Amino acid sequence: KELYTMSQQEVYKLEVLARLLNKQTNQLKASELLGISVRQVQRLIKAYKTSGAAGLISKKRGKSSNNRVPDTVKDYAITLIKRSYNDFGPTLAAEKLSEKHNVKLSVETVRTLMTKAEIWVPRNKRYKRSYQPRYRRECFGELIQIDGSTHYWFEDRGPKCALLVYVDDATSKITSLYFAPSESMHTYSIATKQHLDKYGKPVAFYSDRFSVFRATGTQYKHKGRDEIITQFGRALYELNIDLICANTCQAKGRVERANLTLQDRLVKELRLNNIST
Repeated sequence: KELYTMSQQEVYKLEVLARLLNKQTNQLKASELLGISVRQVQRLIKAYKTSGAAGLISKKRGKSSNNRVPDTVKDYAITLIKRSYNDFGPTLAAEKLSEKHNVKLSVETVRTLMTKAEIWVPRNKRYKRSYQPRYRRECFGELIQIDGSTHYWFEDRGPKCALLVYVDDATSKITSLYFAPSESMHTYSIATKQHLDKYGKPVAFYSDRFSVFRATGTQYKHKGRDEIITQFGRALYELNIDLICANTCQAKGRVERANLTLQDRLVKELRLNNIST
């Protein structure tokens, strides 16, 4: 019966001790096999001789951890989350519980609480992506992905607007953010200048096929790719910066993922700080 309550590691200890007591090995070899000191081996022998196999079973089995979070704290945390952070992810919710309510819980604890309360769906239960990810560039500044995200950034406190996002392909670091009424040559020029002033020139920018980056229309239908250049592309050419236009959204997944993160976290931060313009 004792063997059924023992863990696999404890059963292994029992096997090594049996070989030791049958003089098939020595204490030094047993300590190496178990990864413990010779003195700990001697303690195990003493416990085995006194209580049998039960002496090898951990005394902490079935007892609560010393670091166990009290149920009252868990209940209080989940109440706060349901009241104020119902649409937050576990990481951001844990940050806000600590920052605003002095409730210090690990992200995994908050994730477990939110999952049990059916507020959060674990990623392993979501649909998997079906496309092959593009490998990152090797160095910071080699390729900068750019994109505009039109969204209700201020929710119902302000009008819908665009956020121009610049993300480094190698590190996923956000290098420039700019709020604008819409995506245009002028607003992308301002956002690009922000990036250049702080980080210098990249080797290339990676964008979608928006009209700011790639000329569209029937008048360009029969022209070669080299002839199709916009004002933004011409400006980058003067700066000796390449402009690459992606064929799919998945190809520029770093900036697309940054957009999703910002639409989640930035919107909530703007709400909590009552920013509406």
